[in-house]
Formats: sequence, C-alpha cells, structure tokens
Amino acid sequence: MKKGTRNALLGFFAGAATGALAGILIAPEKGFKTRKKISEKISDAPKDVADKLNEKVDNLNDQITEIINKMKDRKEDTSEKTGGKAD
Repeated sequence: MKKGTRNALLGFFAGAATGALAGILIAPEKGFKTRKKISEKISDAPKDVADKLNEKVDNLNDQITEIINKMKDRKEDTSEKTGGKAD
C-alpha cells in the first residue's frame, strides 16, 4: 500500500474514532449512563477482537495448507516427468 493511501486511511479512521468518542461524550444522557455504555463497549471489544483474530488465523492456516499441498503436487508431477530426478 502506498504511503499516501496509508496515511489517508489512518487519518480517516482516527477522525471517525474521534468523532464517535466526541458523540458519546457530548450525548444528552446523564454521565453515569454514558460511562456505563462506554464500559460495556470496552468489555465487549476484546471478545470481538479475539473472535476476528481467530477467524483470520484459521483462514491463513487454510491458505498455507492449500499452498503446501499445491507445491507437493507440483513436486510429484515434476518427479514423474523427470523420472524421479526431482527428489
């Protein structure tokens, strides 16, 4: 990813996070309700992040396994074509 694109995305997400936080803190509800909402969101976040991370790791593991199997197949094909000299 180009540096300019990366900086633009980083700026966008930082602005979105700042806007969301400001919206929560400036909300017309009482302070204790707002703090409770923030606390609930924060306590739920690690579970969501862990679930997403586990899903990404599983997908990556599947992709690596698929690549390894393709490489083994190519090795076997090459070995058959060369009469066993590819080992």
